[in-house]
Amino acid sequence: MDDQNRNLILATVLSFVVILVWFVMFPPPEQPAEDPNAPVANVEDGTPPVADVPASPTESPTETGTDSAQTAADAPRVDISTARLSGSISLMGGRIDDLDLKDYRETIEPDSPTVTLLSPRGEAGAYYALYGWAPGSGLSFEAVPGANTVWSLESGDTLTETSPITLRWDNGEGLVFRREVSVDENYMFSIHQTVENTGAGTVSLRPYGLLARHGEPDDMMNFFILHEGVVGMADGELTEIDYDDITDFSFDQREGARAENTQVSENGWIGFTDHYWMTTLIPAANTPFAQVTKYDEQRDIYQTRTDLPTRTLAPGEQTTASSQLFAGAKEWETIRNYQNEGNVARFLDSIDWGWFFFLTKPIFAVLHWINKALVGIGLSGSMGWSIIGLTLLIKAILFPLAYKSYVSMAKMKELQPQMEKIKEEAGDDRQKLQQSMMELYKKEKVNPASGCLPILLQIPIFFSLYKVIFVTLELRHAPWIGWINDLSAPDPSSILNLFGLMPWGTPDPNSILFIFSLGVLPILLGVSMWLQQKLNPAPTDPTQKMIFAWMPWVFMFMLGTFASGLVLYWISNNTITFIQQYGIMRIQGYKPDVFGNIKRGFKRKSKADE
Repeated sequence: MDDQNRNLILATVLSFVVILVWFVMFPPPEQPAEDPNAPVANVEDGTPPVADVPASPTESPTETGTDSAQTAADAPRVDISTARLSGSISLMGGRIDDLDLKDYRETIEPDSPTVTLLSPRGEAGAYYALYGWAPGSGLSFEAVPGANTVWSLESGDTLTETSPITLRWDNGEGLVFRREVSVDENYMFSIHQTVENTGAGTVSLRPYGLLARHGEPDDMMNFFILHEGVVGMADGELTEIDYDDITDFSFDQREGARAENTQVSENGWIGFTDHYWMTTLIPAANTPFAQVTKYDEQRDIYQTRTDLPTRTLAPGEQTTASSQLFAGAKEWETIRNYQNEGNVARFLDSIDWGWFFFLTKPIFAVLHWINKALVGIGLSGSMGWSIIGLTLLIKAILFPLAYKSYVSMAKMKELQPQMEKIKEEAGDDRQKLQQSMMELYKKEKVNPASGCLPILLQIPIFFSLYKVIFVTLELRHAPWIGWINDLSAPDPSSILNLFGLMPWGTPDPNSILFIFSLGVLPILLGVSMWLQQKLNPAPTDPTQKMIFAWMPWVFMFMLGTFASGLVLYWISNNTITFIQQYGIMRIQGYKPDVFGNIKRGFKRKSKADE
């Protein structure tokens, strides 16, 4: 009996402790340092770029001698209007700097503003994409289009899924630049930059794409279970860099700022990732390029950049550099399609799956397909039902192990009178007690440790589901039933106002009082754990008994502030476990009188109070 209780307590306490400390036990792994001075191969002959090609320009007043946000705001614009996007492109620099996501709102309120992803320079939290050419042999920055170049609209009037636009700029010195921009039905822009040499001399220049972010985003979670900052892929190697790590980069003289440079030989991408949104520069597949991550301390601007190979143009020649820009929501199915059908290598890894990716990826894939099936039949609150369905599937997979565990527990229940007798006979002789218990276990073919394995297996599954619910967009603002209108947020009901019967509201989620603001789901969680506990052998040791008695209510308060979807999973898991264990115990000939024990417990307590 002591071995059984000790193992069960160990497993339960381990679950409790790991949940509390897990978030500080697994910081993101350090990324290997890259050589910032490694050259980019020339597209024609594989040689390094010409010596006088400087680093690709950033948005800097030195480019044109102007640095006026008002000028940028007054520049003409081309509208963006698709089924999922709205915004505009500024003809100053040809920046994609105004973008709203039509399908997503800031809050669950129906009249809440749509999510703004990109915003122009001069506004708080300016965030935009910029494309251009770095000058090479014999060219100055004024000879190539930069951040403040005013383009003309050559074709198209509004950028839609079916109508691209083309921008044109003539430098007056023999070079004519064009930029064609198109967008698909989701969030992928295609950028084709063309330059034609109508002059008399040979020129060299290099295409680049750039994402600029003025300061850290205001809505950062600052919770390191979630990565926010730079995310990139370089020839199959994933890189995640937090904003505070970027500010610690070494100063790069060539860039004139803190910067790091990574060479990509074939496939890669780089950009900024937020909790649910992302912008990513994606050069054409099988193209060598340099990834640059940069921080301008003086102006507090973060940048990611892709420098493509240098192009050399003889008189009469032209060249085109093609790349893509993802700017939108991190929808699993959308990103998966870009990876599988659009040849964007390992694009699904832009979602932060964490260290347990081998669990989080398949768990979410199954959750997604269950939800898709339920949506197909018109079931409302489908994601909540999908979590219950996922729980059923996980319990079915673990059932063979659970079956052995529950059979062992049923036998332990049957042996409880014999174990009590052994304990009385052994008295204070611990060695004799342990030896007699082991002989009994061996004789009855009972393994007291078998009850721990299903509990221990639930720990990584619990963490993985927590990660999935926290980081994936699909659970954001996803309703279930009644008052549960966002499965990614805590249960909004509260015992402090009698679940809405009283006229006052609930404490702020950032307040310590919110811990005591138990909703319906956390209370159901505590009750389900308590009921499940009644099927297990009762500890005889007072300390063990106290720990078991308090455990359901400690978990109730601790998980009360977690996402409703996670609490729903835990309730479903407890309920299914109770049904399985109860049924198996009945099959094994033991008839647990759970509710009778509860009634007798209340009667004993009432008599004690009298």
